[in-house]
Amino acid sequence: MLRFYYSPGACSLAPHIVLEEIGLAYEEEIVSARPDADGLKTTSREWKAFNPKGRVPALAGVPGRIGGADNLLTEANAIMIYLARSNPLAGLLPADPAAEARCIEWLNWLTGSVHATAWAQVFRPYRFAAEEQCFPAIKAKGEEDLRTHFAYVDALLADGRDWAVPGGYSVVDPYLLVFYGWGKRIGWDMRGLYPAWTAQADKVLARPAVRRIIAREGLTYY
Repeated sequence: MLRFYYSPGACSLAPHIVLEEIGLAYEEEIVSARPDADGLKTTSREWKAFNPKGRVPALAGVPGRIGGADNLLTEANAIMIYLARSNPLAGLLPADPAAEARCIEWLNWLTGSVHATAWAQVFRPYRFAAEEQCFPAIKAKGEEDLRTHFAYVDALLADGRDWAVPGGYSVVDPYLLVFYGWGKRIGWDMRGLYPAWTAQADKVLARPAVRRIIAREGLTYY
């Protein structure tokens, strides 16, 4: 059986939703990215021995190994693509090569530019500088870039498409929901500033699998 490791409200929310959408039985375990939470932490020696990257999400039960435990798959994009490709009846990844490439295009940009750079500057400026006096400037740059990225997402979703990749709900849509929720979490008026993205987020949140995972992770800002 697959076993999914996640931290409530982290980027692991997206593959958590995908797991729930495909309908397979799976086990789950919290490995918190928050230092003030109870239980196993992403910074713990135990977790880093299992997953040397020291982060979530991770999915056990996938053949192969690239560091860490045998049969452990890491990286949100890799997990979502694996789940979607190995469960094609769920329809979470387009069969058409061009549409599949558009999914990967979205995922790569969201991971590299939006998450690992801009959001990391806001939430974890210490990854970009050792001197604490630099942190305010790093956070400010992260927020500036996020506003540019968010406007770009809203403009794309405002062109009349039904989902992030036109033609159907895919792994991209729950990943976009993560960052929409983070905007609300830091107090941005997402509904007022980004109406097209809000409409897309509302459609994602209306899905039963999404509501179950939001409730299970205890997220109140969605």
